[in-house]
Amino acid sequence: MARIHGVQSDQAGARVKLVYWFMRAGMKKLTGREAAHGSGIEPIEIWAHQPKMMTGMGKFQQAVRKGNTVEERLKYLVELKGAQVIGCEFCVDLGSQIARNSGLSDAELLALPRYRQSELFTAREKLALDYTVAVMRTPVEVADELFARMREQFTDEQLVEITALLTVVNLDRFNAAFGVGSAGFSEGMVRVPPDRPADHPSQLARIA
Repeated sequence: MARIHGVQSDQAGARVKLVYWFMRAGMKKLTGREAAHGSGIEPIEIWAHQPKMMTGMGKFQQAVRKGNTVEERLKYLVELKGAQVIGCEFCVDLGSQIARNSGLSDAELLALPRYRQSELFTAREKLALDYTVAVMRTPVEVADELFARMREQFTDEQLVEITALLTVVNLDRFNAAFGVGSAGFSEGMVRVPPDRPADHPSQLARIA
């Protein structure tokens, strides 16, 4: 359960209710499933305490996600890895199912935490995942050498799209700070476990 309650539909204004409707429909389309726990849009319900912020955040995300210079598979990998680094329970659950519904295999999801040792990802994908980890660290640790290698593989337009997507993923800290848990989109299936400090054991990659 999150640390604060979100704005429920019967308490929301007309515009917020409309956002809720579109978000639920969008989640169903992306995941192919209903949430197993709660509304499935709990982060949005918490954002709804500040409707103008919720709207602005949504417009920014929508603009970034309309980028089309980077292949979808790579974007799913980068976004899911970024959410894992942050340790957002809600995001890795949702992201795992979106990635699976978009063609990633269970083996690839299980390999993502140790992508460097896996043969399931290309050298280009591993480079983008190295960049993801470096960007999502606090403070950011993108070394000149890493960025130079990225420029060899990606155009300036692609670099902006990938980095903007990671900026969107960084908003997942909102969910982590409020303790928003899994909605169960990957319930009963493989999902990427969120990163946890050493004194907080990671959850199993396969959950009941």
